[in-house]
Amino acid sequence: MYTRRNYTVKSMLLWTRRSIYIFIILSTIPVLLYTVLRWYWLHLPWLPIGLVGTAVAFITGFKNNTSYSRLWEARKIWGGIVNTSRSFTIMVNDFIDVKEGNASITKKELADIKKRLIMRHIGWMTSLRYALRSQKPWELSYVNKADREYIDSRIKVSEHTIPLEEALAPYLSDAEKKYVLNKKNRQTACINLQSKDLKTLKDNGFIWKFSYLEMERTLVQLYDLQGKAERIKNFPYPRQFATLNRFFVWIFIFFLPYGMMCEFDKIGKNVVAFMEQFKPYPDVGYHHLIELIGIHFVWFTIPFSVIIAWIFHTMERIGETSENPFEGNTNDVPITTMARDIEIDIRQMIGDDENEIPAPIPEQDHIQM
Repeated sequence: MYTRRNYTVKSMLLWTRRSIYIFIILSTIPVLLYTVLRWYWLHLPWLPIGLVGTAVAFITGFKNNTSYSRLWEARKIWGGIVNTSRSFTIMVNDFIDVKEGNASITKKELADIKKRLIMRHIGWMTSLRYALRSQKPWELSYVNKADREYIDSRIKVSEHTIPLEEALAPYLSDAEKKYVLNKKNRQTACINLQSKDLKTLKDNGFIWKFSYLEMERTLVQLYDLQGKAERIKNFPYPRQFATLNRFFVWIFIFFLPYGMMCEFDKIGKNVVAFMEQFKPYPDVGYHHLIELIGIHFVWFTIPFSVIIAWIFHTMERIGETSENPFEGNTNDVPITTMARDIEIDIRQMIGDDENEIPAPIPEQDHIQM
């Protein structure tokens, strides 16, 4: 998640520079053919190109709206994980009591039970974020050169550099870690262990049966939030829409200069005709310059075509990079940072040793991961 108010112009141009080079080439070639080789027939009427541009604008707007909906839903899901984690911690703190169980148990042993449940919950969050950061064939941040270069130069995604086994080590026992890592869905295995542990505590009288039911309902809520996050991760924005939108944008960009050349040429001829009426008067220095600009006015097709192409293509790229809110891009949901903040909150709630609680994850070049 980018935390500054605005991206800099430099960063946007660097991110899109490869596309800008292509736009310049696509705009320069037809202008050269039109002016140097005098292929004056090489142009298209503006009306059909304008219709294509209108259609592309609607389709791109639809894609961006859908992409933002996926991004915002992902953020709401992790907001739910934040709240449910705190609720679960309150239940662990208050529902598990020595008075309900064996009176011989010490307060330290009771605190260890509570810490075991909370650390396992953090292990669940860790397994979930690793699953959400896994790469899918339709995700583009590790295929697109501009995205790859931008990510490699500015941020480090911990889920891609630290193995899951190492990340789980502080939160699960060796037996639990082995059990979890042997499962395909590691986060589901963590909640399964949590449920079995709660049942054992209930059977031993440490949790009142109605409190146990409430805690089990909380685990069900966590399963629900997990499933919603996995749905976004495992079901992409429909590829037929994404593919056609990309095709339509490039078709519009390709034909754009062919429609603009004739229009700029007409403007240039009108400028030359306008300057003709001043020939009987003394030249004050700029008449010839304006006439020269009018003669070569068609060359303005290149910068204006590049600007319009850049606007359409960049809007399409922004929607494309927002489709998958968990892949680890600079504008994705900062699940690593959120998971660490949750860990700090809930470990402080159970009175864990402050020296053992990790520090918040710092921003990386104004980016939270």
